[in-house]
Amino acid sequence: MSYKIVVLAKQVPDTRNVGKDAMKADGTVNRAALPAIFNPEDLNALEMALSIKDQLKDATVTVITMGPSRAADIIRESIYRGADDGYLVSGRAFAGSDTLATSYAISMAVRKLGKVDLVLSGRQAIDGDTAQVGPQVAEKLEIPQITYAEEIVKVSSDAIQIKRRLERGVEVVEAPYPVLITVHGSAPACRFRHAKRVMKYKNACTPSEQQERGQDYSDIWNQKPYLKIEEWTAEDLNPDMNRLGMAGSPTKVKNIENVVLTQKESVVLSDKEEDINGLMKELITTHIIG
Repeated sequence: MSYKIVVLAKQVPDTRNVGKDAMKADGTVNRAALPAIFNPEDLNALEMALSIKDQLKDATVTVITMGPSRAADIIRESIYRGADDGYLVSGRAFAGSDTLATSYAISMAVRKLGKVDLVLSGRQAIDGDTAQVGPQVAEKLEIPQITYAEEIVKVSSDAIQIKRRLERGVEVVEAPYPVLITVHGSAPACRFRHAKRVMKYKNACTPSEQQERGQDYSDIWNQKPYLKIEEWTAEDLNPDMNRLGMAGSPTKVKNIENVVLTQKESVVLSDKEEDINGLMKELITTHIIG
């Protein structure tokens, strides 16, 4: 019996470098103005999926990402680390999607894959910090969900036990397949790239990338079909178009700003009574206490 594991991953702007051009006039993120990286907690989710694959015979790991053609980098990076294949969900119809529209599009992509046993994603993406997409996908797929997963406790042929990281402790829960799991940043870090896989898949690309590069990959794909990264547009998913992109997104971003916390000059106090009294007076005067 084979097990189908799907990882939902996202290419995100590096929020450590938010500048004045980070937002477009329509309230969407100007991704072209920011360096793109693999969402950190999605890497934790990928590692958990690969760990489960190590334990389940005949398991496969498929990565789904939504974004412009450059988001295929996420799929290549995942394959370098051990994933079997991936699908890029891309096209103008998805532009400007909030969490509601994104989760709908991703759920349609998961449904298109057919029978899926496990779906994993990071707890949240650093460009939104909402932690909504994973749970919303589970709701649209009508399957159970486990959030804040930190560790795999047990994997069997019909269920999985997961340790969750909560605000005031941990708990262990079990769920049957199919189930969606969102993975906490405290879960094990993702394994490194495998050199042989990098050499094998370094030329993998999507049809859109082929067109942008002006290169004909048809012969290469015929000889080595594993180098073709599948790309799905809205038409491939057969969705309700009113639920995609800006039309299906009730949430609008008003403003983006970069908040930098800086340290003020420090004051060294001795154990003398006058220093302690001076500190207390300052704290009361500035209304920090009192």
